Amino acid sequence: MFEVDPNTRYARELRENDPLLDRLIRRIGPLRIAGERDGFLYLTRSLVGQQLSGKAAATIFRRVELVCGTIAPDTVLAADEEALRAAGLSRNKLGYIRNVAERVKAGDLDFQAFGELEDEEVVRSLTSIKGIGRWTAEMFLIFYLGRPDVLSLGDRGLQRAAEWLYAADKGDGLAHLQSRHAQWKPYSSIVSLYLWEALNSGLIAEEAEFE
Repeated sequence: MFEVDPNTRYARELRENDPLLDRLIRRIGPLRIAGERDGFLYLTRSLVGQQLSGKAAATIFRRVELVCGTIAPDTVLAADEEALRAAGLSRNKLGYIRNVAERVKAGDLDFQAFGELEDEEVVRSLTSIKGIGRWTAEMFLIFYLGRPDVLSLGDRGLQRAAEWLYAADKGDGLAHLQSRHAQWKPYSSIVSLYLWEALNSGLIAEEAEFE
């Protein structure tokens, strides 16, 4: 778990440079974000959740946990394939998760070493693994590594939130993200968290225009 305080220096810098973002941050207030300290567990949860609703993903993950006991490379590789499939894992997802487990066991995937790598190096390393795309790698940067300057331009939620927040300006959500990315540096992750919260809290659904 980590917290984002609107009154910290980096949050104040973002707010001073963007009046609409300032109003959004003040309205939402402090954020408490559930992070993850176990890299393999994080990637397993991400792979389970691909193309599923949050509720469905959580249900399947709990079932997989019951089969494995503890989610770790050894337990995933030792678990019965049919039991994992019965828990709700597709054949492809099971293959992806076991591939990650094998890479960790072989020493080809070292989560500790990621701390020394640049963001794009981490992305390249993770996306070299079948089943892990750029979006999953970018979420790993934010929620596992805690990197401060990550903006996932392909994230539909961020696009929708940006289109809502900057509705008075021309362009779609992607265009808004692209045009403002430079001014949000080096704290783009903070912007991402607040845009997601605007969506997750129902704020966007409640108001057609931010006032």
